[in-house]
Amino acid sequence: MTIGDISPKKERKSRRSKHVVDEKAPLLPKRQDEAGGYDEFNGASFTGAVFNLSTTIVGAGIMALPATMKVLGLILGIAMIVFMAFLTDASIEFLLRFSRAGKSTSYGCLMGDAFGKYGRIFLQVCVLVNNIGVLIVYMIIIGDVLSGTSSSGVHHAGVLEGWLGEHWWNGRTFVLIVTTLGIFSPLACFKRIDSLRFTSALSVALAVVFLVITVGIAIIKLISGTVMMPRLLPDVTDLTSFWKLFTTVPVLVTAYICHYNVHSIDNELEDSTQIRPVVRTALALCSTVYIMTSFFGFLLFGDATMDDVLANFDTNLGIPYSSLLNDAVRVSYAAHLMLVFPIVFYPLRLNMDGLLFPYSRPLSQSNTRFACITAGLIAVIFLGANFIPSIWDAFQFTGATAAVCLGFIFPAAVTLRNHHFIATKKDKMLALFMIVLAVFSNAVAIYSDAYALFKKNSGAGPRA
Repeated sequence: MTIGDISPKKERKSRRSKHVVDEKAPLLPKRQDEAGGYDEFNGASFTGAVFNLSTTIVGAGIMALPATMKVLGLILGIAMIVFMAFLTDASIEFLLRFSRAGKSTSYGCLMGDAFGKYGRIFLQVCVLVNNIGVLIVYMIIIGDVLSGTSSSGVHHAGVLEGWLGEHWWNGRTFVLIVTTLGIFSPLACFKRIDSLRFTSALSVALAVVFLVITVGIAIIKLISGTVMMPRLLPDVTDLTSFWKLFTTVPVLVTAYICHYNVHSIDNELEDSTQIRPVVRTALALCSTVYIMTSFFGFLLFGDATMDDVLANFDTNLGIPYSSLLNDAVRVSYAAHLMLVFPIVFYPLRLNMDGLLFPYSRPLSQSNTRFACITAGLIAVIFLGANFIPSIWDAFQFTGATAAVCLGFIFPAAVTLRNHHFIATKKDKMLALFMIVLAVFSNAVAIYSDAYALFKKNSGAGPRA
């Protein structure tokens, strides 16, 4: 594969000049007339690139944002969402600027250019840990929504069980087998990320469906006078409530992580100068969805907003057709995650191939290698989601670390390394701030997860 190759490539401005000299380029070239493949591909469109990047950003994290409003209040919470969008834009700008300077066509190439072989390998390992963890969590959530869960000791019926009763064919394992073979596997077989633009557009539309339903319910309850005015500022009464404010930092810091797909999308664009507008448009779209979801989710449920707002849609909403609306929200969310799956899987497969076969020809030109890695990774994700009970707890720790590395620590480290002497003093100060914020976020996330896990285990001890 290619992610390992850090040799210089020619600068690219448009698709027709985007010729990658080295045959070990990490992603599918735009045109392979000589190799006899994909010469019909004329470059990805601006709209398709925006949808693919937006789908990378909006995953399961959207459901945790209303709970941050409960802690921070609407004013500070919305301000933090906007601030993190600008900070993410700056970190991606670092990636693209230093990639152009070093003629790097992948995140791995960039890390290899700045820090050598071990920098590239560290990046690839972080992508594997982050994306495998994210996809396992997605599969667990899909199973919970469709087939129900008893993980807390109390059984919560899934949508299919509620509609059709309890049967073997709507049990968790069988439903996930059908989902894996019928949805995940076919969508994971595309060799170009641009081929996923339509499913990405549908995924964003499904996130908007959830938003529209939430807004509609909130407006109905607002008109009927059953909604209280939401808190605008955090309620800080003692030291404990002050420290609780910082528990929202990991959720906000990781809300826009999409850096591992930026180079893939850039490499397929018809005009590479469009990548900055693509990034900013995607961030603006996702910020709008995040702000409206946070605002109306908190407006609707107030201080009863749970850490995962989807759990609030498992109760009576106090309006007509409450059960139908609950099911619509849960089904649209499960379908949204199904369509996010291939977008997150795409860089996972590339980096796995780069880790195992760093000096082989491009993955897109080896059907055997492509099929084996795809099947192996999907099998690992399926087994992890179904047969390793404590895997969610494990990825709460490793996932937080890997995500902040990919989103902020690595771009900031490349900037501070300044291998091509193009970083300004302002760049270095911002990079240092990113590292401090990321380390603090990771420390808070690890402490919070460890404390929650300790409380859960100590609480379960006497009952055993």
